[in-house]
This record gives sequence, C-alpha cells and structure tokens, in this order.
Amino acid sequence: MAKTTHIAIVPSPWFSNLASALEFCKRLVHLHPDFHVTFILPILESPPQAFKSSLQDLPSNINPILLPPILKHELPPGVPPVVQMKLTVSKSLPHIQEFLKKSFTSKGTPLTALITDPFAIDALDFAKELNAMSFVYIATCATAVSAFLHIPKLDCETSSFGGEFRDITEAIKIPGCDQLQIHGIDLPEPVQNRSSPAYKQFLQLTKRFQTVDGFIVNSIMEMEEGPVKAFRENRTNQSIHLVGPITQTNSKNEEGGFECVKWLEKQPEKSVLYVSFGGGGALSQDQTNELAFGLEQSGKRFLWVMRAPSNSANVGLSSTIEDPLRFLPEGFLERTKERGLVVPSWAPQVQILSHGSIGGFLSHCGWNSVIESVNLGVPLIAWPLFAEQRLNAVMLSNRLKVALWPKMNENGIVVNEEISKVVMSLMEGEEGKEIYKRMRCLKDFVTNSWNDGGSSTMALDEVTSKWRNFNRN
Repeated sequence: MAKTTHIAIVPSPWFSNLASALEFCKRLVHLHPDFHVTFILPILESPPQAFKSSLQDLPSNINPILLPPILKHELPPGVPPVVQMKLTVSKSLPHIQEFLKKSFTSKGTPLTALITDPFAIDALDFAKELNAMSFVYIATCATAVSAFLHIPKLDCETSSFGGEFRDITEAIKIPGCDQLQIHGIDLPEPVQNRSSPAYKQFLQLTKRFQTVDGFIVNSIMEMEEGPVKAFRENRTNQSIHLVGPITQTNSKNEEGGFECVKWLEKQPEKSVLYVSFGGGGALSQDQTNELAFGLEQSGKRFLWVMRAPSNSANVGLSSTIEDPLRFLPEGFLERTKERGLVVPSWAPQVQILSHGSIGGFLSHCGWNSVIESVNLGVPLIAWPLFAEQRLNAVMLSNRLKVALWPKMNENGIVVNEEISKVVMSLMEGEEGKEIYKRMRCLKDFVTNSWNDGGSSTMALDEVTSKWRNFNRN
C-alpha cells in the first residue's frame, strides 16, 4: 500500500476561493487516494451559508479544520471586503501555526506541502518551519498569474511615471500575453491607485509570489499555453500546474425544485440569457436602470439574478434586508413578465448554466463563473466589475473569442442601446453563432483535459509526483 502523503491547504474566507480550493482537494484525493489533505479554514463571523453544505460527506482523507471565528467588530470599521478577508487570515495566523505545529512534525507525521490562496499567503511562513514545500492555489487564470508576477517589474519601469497605469496608452507587454493587447486599465483593481495602501499591499503580495515553490492554477493548458510557456522559460526555479477546470457541483441542498429552474423548463432551447454578477458584484442604480431597459429593448428572454444597487462594484458577501427588486424601473417586471424572470440575490448557477434553455451568460467574469460557463459551453457577454475581471474579459474576448464586451460611454455607463445590441448579437446574430461554435470547441478541450492523458490529468500527476518525491534534506 502506498505511503500516505500529507498536505495542508489554507484558503481565504472568500466564498469563491473556499469553494474552488475544496473542489480541488476533492479532485486530488479522488485521483490520488494515497494523499491526505488537511483543509484549514479561517472564518469571518461564521462559514458562508452556501459553503456549509460542502463540508458534509467529504472523503475520509480530507480533514476540515474550522478555526476560531474572527468577529467583524475586531476589524477596523468600513474596510472593503477584500481587506476583511486579508485581516481575517492575519488574525487567524497564530491558530494556524499552533495547529500545524501540533499536527505535523518531521519525526511524527511530516507535512509535505503547504498550499494557500493569495490572500492567505502569509501562512506560507510556516512551511519553512515544518520543512515543507510552499505552493499557491490560484482560483483564477494563468494570464492573471503572469500579470501579477510582472507588476513589480512594471512598477520599477514606470517609477518616474506621474500618472496611473490606466493612463498608459500603449499596450503593456506581459510575458506570454503579447497578442492580448492588455492596457493599464485592464490590470487588477488594487493597482489602479498607485498611492493607495492597497497598491503597496499588492506589490508586497506579488513580490512574495517570487519565493514560493510553485502555483496550482484553475485553468487548462489549451486555453493558456502562451502564459505557461513564458512562465516556464523565465522562472526555472518555480513550477506551474494547470489543473482545471475545478468547478462546483450541485450540492444535495441544491437538487430541489427552484422556481427559476421550473421557469426555465417552460422556455425554448437556448433562448434565455442568464444575467448574474456573482456573489460579490453590484451595479449602481443608474447602471441597473440601463441594464433593465436594455434587456427589455432586446426582446430576448432573460433570467436575471439581481442584487440591490451599490456605489461600490465590490460589495462582497454582505447581505441587505432590502428587496433588490424594488430598485427596478417602474413597470419593468410587469412589461417583461412573459419573457423574463428576476431573482433576488442568489440562484443555483450550475443548475442554470447546465439547463438546455440557456443560450448565453452576461457575467462579471469572475473566474469561477467563467470556468463554469466554459465547462458547460455557454457563450458569454463580458461585464467585468473589479479584481482581475478585466484581465479575464480581455482573454475571453481577444484570445479565445468566446465573449462579447459591451462598450461604456464617457461616464462609465453601458447604455441601454448598447446592451440591447450586444444581447441581440449574442443570442441571434451571426457573430453570436460563431462565438457559440468556438465555445463548443473550447468545451470539448475542457472535457478532454481530465481524460486519461489529458492536460489537467498530467498536470496533477506532475505536482503529486513532486510532492511524493520531495527530499527534505
């Protein structure tokens, strides 16, 4: 019987990161049952409700450890969600260190590798203490990894530049991404204000990336060969492993009869546009109005998962007691009731995207949503809001050509006429038909990536072999 190899993984409390990391662990132990995974979970207040059911019925070789919760009143008031996540991990570090020291020793049960997501990267200090390898699990694309790693160099090259990155007019040369035409405004949200604390923290994070042993990325080689090739040519002391798509499956709690799914049953095949900005995205009131009017003018069927408007695009997982539907234009629900459905706050996304009546997805381009859409062959309208979502949108629209990207006006608003035009183009136009064909081809690549000899299967074999054969001397 093969000797058990022990690894530990520390995600951040952000739901999408938690879910992706846990699905990776389940895939790992399914294909490599000689591995034992300790899943150490920092908690802000309590685990996300949508995540709790995921902890039930885990394989016996995944051991979830819920750390003592960090309470919101312990954090500075008014900090954005991303800072809350980082602070939650920082305050949990003593608990993480104590648990790892108690559970893993070189003479008892040795830890082979410690894996964190980027927001929990400070925990990788404990890998050195335990003489273990250090890896970062990236729940987004390799293109973003290439951009993250390039930003310190870009910062040095533009240190005398007086403006912001978004003011740079020429395309930025990121290794492996030359054909994408990435501009400064497409770089992740934290680097858009170079005088902000968030920018300094992001620089520290990307410099910290230089010190880890490798990256595990939720993508597939067939989507991102350029960035991976450039990484391997330029960073011979680090490894990168594309093990996607790692997507959520419907939990037992999601197998019941949701009204929105029942509504989809009554719609023609590939006739409905699914509209959702993820668990953390929101539109302003003005943009909400324009989207509503655009959907109405398009004449197409739609299922819209709507959150209450906010002046911040990134509202995180905060909840509101307000009914989002009351912020819709007057009479909108009545005028569109024969062909549209608006669902407040949340809907079972995997169930929806896998339904035969769905013909397109208007998405914020969060990577979990992107990879779910690609996995199910659903064409996209790209509507990025924050984080690295513009990078994702550039890749989808420029490299893979499986998404349309509506244009904003000079005030940063996508007006209803533009929305209607793009929706009609995707759902019934010739451009939409070509996008659908390309997405179906991409879906086939994704499906084959986990076959015997597929790119993701081999990538996981490669990193598990590295861990099994790790020499501690």
